[in-house]
Amino acid sequence: MISGGGTGGHVFLALAIARSLRALGHEPGSIELVGSRRGQEALLLEGQGFPFTLLGGRGIVRRLDSSSLRANLGAVAGLVSATIREIVDLARRRPAVVVSVGGYASFPADAAAIVLGVPLVLVTIDAVPGAVHRLFASRAAANAVAFPGSGLPGAVVTGVAVRPEITEVDRSGPAVARARRELELPERRPVVGVMGGSLGARRLNLATLGLAERWRDRDDRALYHVLGRRDAGQLRAEASARGLSAGGDRVCYRMVDFESRMARLYEAVDVMVCRAGASTVAELTVAGVPSVLVPLPGAPGDHQSANARALVDAAAAVLVPDDDCDADRLASVLDGLLDDPGRLRTMGEAARSLGRPDAAERICEIVVAHAR
Repeated sequence: MISGGGTGGHVFLALAIARSLRALGHEPGSIELVGSRRGQEALLLEGQGFPFTLLGGRGIVRRLDSSSLRANLGAVAGLVSATIREIVDLARRRPAVVVSVGGYASFPADAAAIVLGVPLVLVTIDAVPGAVHRLFASRAAANAVAFPGSGLPGAVVTGVAVRPEITEVDRSGPAVARARRELELPERRPVVGVMGGSLGARRLNLATLGLAERWRDRDDRALYHVLGRRDAGQLRAEASARGLSAGGDRVCYRMVDFESRMARLYEAVDVMVCRAGASTVAELTVAGVPSVLVPLPGAPGDHQSANARALVDAAAAVLVPDDDCDADRLASVLDGLLDDPGRLRTMGEAARSLGRPDAAERICEIVVAHAR
């Protein structure tokens, strides 16, 4: 059983582990994923070949106002109900091991595993462990972590498991040309990819609309903007109001609500602009993609800033604080990078040097070793 979710990053991690277990010979039907009805799981797990269960519950709001208090009371009630259900389910089915990828959606199955004595393997992908994993770390059979210095007992550094197609990204000339044709991008222009996660990031999206306006008369730029599902309709309307979707601009500006072909996008771009979630950072390093990272403010433990620092310190990325992320700042940073192809190559090499393409296999070795 692989528990956790709530965000696309958690779901992609769970799928990467499930696929690696399948590659080791485990039947897909024997690998069950457990996540949240409120997250991205329903969309991302459907059709992947693994059974999955979606539970109720929601995350805790980290504010002290009265509306947040009411929301948190509901969240706790939902998690308690889901946990009781999981205790009953695990007692009946007795899984060999529970693997937790984190997020509030991991709590019910993780708690049930502790109560029933089922081996629990925690897979912590952020530089700063989340609340659920900090709570259960001392009772877990093993702790696999992405970065050294997690503070979790007996932690083994494995890196972050990424989808198999990301490990096969090819950024050589012919592969870049093929990827750009598939994504309907010009083959001979520098390409900037922008992505704020599966739901999107409003500040990043608005800054990118402004950037497209600034570049609208340039025929030496291409923007591939992954809007995210949450605000896609509103953003398309805003782009239309600004005249960005009429097709009359010289800049190539492509908007998509969601991109399932991330391997192709990593091949096509010269640089990515994105948040610094652990799964995204891991994919950038495995694929060897230069990046401009805009950490999510208010993330628990400021873990996205910690994730980003690993790339910035290795000269693989440029950090732009969320408060500074507007069209002017993005244009300044990106113009400097795109006008210096040598620096971009060096950044890509630095990113790849940090990648751990075998992370899924290493995590699965730990999982199998602790399964009863």
